[in-house]
Amino acid sequence: MSTDGAWPAGHVKRVLSEVDSTMLEAQRSLGDLTGPTWILALRQTAGRGRRGRAWVDPAGNFAATLIRRLDEPPARLALRSFVAALALHDALAELTGLPEAFALKWPNDVLLNGGKLSGILLESPGAGVLSLGIGVNLRASPEPDPAAAFPPVNLRSETGITLQPEALLDRLAPAFDLWDRRLQTYGFEPIRTAFLSRVTRLGQPIIARTLTDEIHGTFDTIDENGSLVLRTQDGNRAIPAADIFFP
Repeated sequence: MSTDGAWPAGHVKRVLSEVDSTMLEAQRSLGDLTGPTWILALRQTAGRGRRGRAWVDPAGNFAATLIRRLDEPPARLALRSFVAALALHDALAELTGLPEAFALKWPNDVLLNGGKLSGILLESPGAGVLSLGIGVNLRASPEPDPAAAFPPVNLRSETGITLQPEALLDRLAPAFDLWDRRLQTYGFEPIRTAFLSRVTRLGQPIIARTLTDEIHGTFDTIDENGSLVLRTQDGNRAIPAADIFFP
């Protein structure tokens, strides 16, 4: 989906030369928040991913957080992870001209040529507050983790394209705003449909590992709550949160 590229009205942009974590900076700025705010760090020294995992972020990679107030219940706020994944997919496809190279992995990773290019972390540091962190390997990849489902990749090595972090933010912010307005106007269904059209391994066997279980099945769909639906020997099973692996 193409946007007009204009920075979304009422949104603040902060570009920092260095910070410990854009998520932490977003929390620190909560008391001064005047509207939706994107915080971009050109160098992040203490980034983190899901479940407290470290996120390695060399200079030249993309590290940004959107923080905003939304008078919505937590389940509704959580749907912004799908909005962010769609927006990032569209921004990267438009900037590189390589839409076929990118795919989505439930719930919110962007893959490039089958490798993990990005990570998205959603938190709510206060009632009615959304903090959405996005990291993208633009120039460098972390060391591979043998336990990870996908090898890390970076945009420059895979495509030969060098993309500046602020250039990506300038395309990502309007794309996110566009998909977010769709969510607020029409509900989750158009987001779900668009995500399914870009997702990898739909209709194929996958393994979902939760904190307590490992579920084997066929990726059937994503339900109206954003849960992964696996078709298993015991029937369909909806999984709200898990790490995904391919057999």
